[in-house]
Amino acid sequence: MSFSVFVPPLIGGALIGLSATLLLVSLGRIAGVSGIVGNVVAAPKSSQSWQWGFIVGLIATGWILLGRANSTSIGVSPATLVVAGLLVGFGTRMGSGCTSGHGVCGLSRFSRRSLVATCVFMGTAMLVVFVSRHLLAGGIL
Repeated sequence: MSFSVFVPPLIGGALIGLSATLLLVSLGRIAGVSGIVGNVVAAPKSSQSWQWGFIVGLIATGWILLGRANSTSIGVSPATLVVAGLLVGFGTRMGSGCTSGHGVCGLSRFSRRSLVATCVFMGTAMLVVFVSRHLLAGGIL
C-alpha cells in the first residue's frame, strides 16, 4: 500500500474541517450536514441561502474531485446505495445528527452527547464491515 492511497482522504478531511470552521467563523453556524439538508427540504425559504450554498458547494466539490479521480469503483448496485442512503438518513434522525455534526463539530466542542453518538456510529460501522467482509463473505453466516 503506497502513501498516495492516504492523500485523498487526508485532503477530504482537511476540506471538511476547513468548511466547518469557515461556516462557524463566518455565520456562527454548526456544519451538521443532515440538519442543513433537513431544514432545506422541510421548509425551503429565501432566508436559507447559506444552506443552499453549503449544499451546492458539497455537491460541486464532490463532483469536481470525482471527475479528477483515476478510477472510482463502488462495487455495489444502485439499489444497495439507495437502501444505504435511507438507513443513514434514518440513523441521523435517530441520533439527532450526522458524522459531520457530531464527529467533526460536536467533538471539537467537547460535547458528551457527540462523543457517545460518534462512538456508536463508528462501532456500528466497524461491526457492519466485519460481518459483511468476514462472516458473510467467508460463508460463515
